[in-house]
Amino acid sequence: MENPENGKFRGKTYQTVAFEGIITTETEYDYRFIDWHYHENPYFSLTTLGTCLDGGKHQTLECAPDSLLFHNCREPHYNSKTDALTRGFQVELSQDWCRKFEIDLERLPASALIRNPNVKLPFYNIYKESKLPDDTSPLTIDSLLLRIVGTMSDLRESSGTARPRWVKRLDEILHDNFDRPLSLKALSVELDLHWGHLSRDFPRYFLCNFSEYIRKIRIEKSLGLLRNRHLSLTEIAFICGFADQSHFIRCFKNLYRITPKKFRRIIS
Repeated sequence: MENPENGKFRGKTYQTVAFEGIITTETEYDYRFIDWHYHENPYFSLTTLGTCLDGGKHQTLECAPDSLLFHNCREPHYNSKTDALTRGFQVELSQDWCRKFEIDLERLPASALIRNPNVKLPFYNIYKESKLPDDTSPLTIDSLLLRIVGTMSDLRESSGTARPRWVKRLDEILHDNFDRPLSLKALSVELDLHWGHLSRDFPRYFLCNFSEYIRKIRIEKSLGLLRNRHLSLTEIAFICGFADQSHFIRCFKNLYRITPKKFRRIIS
C-alpha cells in the first residue's frame, strides 16, 4: 500500500508552509483515481474548490466545497474525482507535535467528515494564518489545533451510546434552518422534548449556547459564499440569515479579527 511523504499530496502544490511540527499545504489535485494508501501522520483536508470522493473501510465520503475531512494516522483510504478542477488545503500534524502536546490519537476518529462549526471555524483561522504567516503564526496555529483536537475528542465522547437521539436531529434542524428565526418552544415541539430539558442540555452536547451555535453555522455558510465574487456582502448577509451587512461584519470580525472583505481577498 502506498505511503506518501509527509506534507505531500497528489497534484500541483501551490503553497507549503512548515511550522514547528505542522505542515500546511495547498494543492490542486491532478488525479482521477488514487488507489488505497495511508499517511503516517494525522491530517485535515479542506476542499476549497470542486468535489472529490474519499473512500475508507466503512464509508465513502463526498467532499464538496468547504468540506473538512480528517484522517487519523495510517488510516487506509482511496480517492477519486472527475476532470473538474479541484483544490484543497491540508494541515498535517507530525508525530513529534502530537507527543509534545500529549495528544491521544485514539480519542480521535479514524476518519470523519466534520460538520460541527466549533471545529470548522477555528480551522478556517488556520487557513487564514497560513496565508499571512509571521513570527506569531506557530503559537497561533498550535493553540487553534489544540482547541480543534480537544473539541473533536469531547464531541466523540459525547456521541457514544449514551448520546440522546434528539441531539443529531436538532443539529440537522439547526443546519437546515440557520437562515431563519427559531424558537425554543417550536424546537421542543419538533423534538418532543421539554423546553427546560432542551435548554439545560444543549451546551453539554454542542459546547456553546443556542445563539452562539447558530451564529457559527451562519458564519461557516458565509465562508463558501465569499468565494463567489458576484455576491455582495449584503447579499451574503441576507442569504445567511443576518439582520443586515453590519451585523454580518460584526459577527465575522468577532471570530476572525478581520472583515469579510479582507478574508475574501485572502481565500480568492
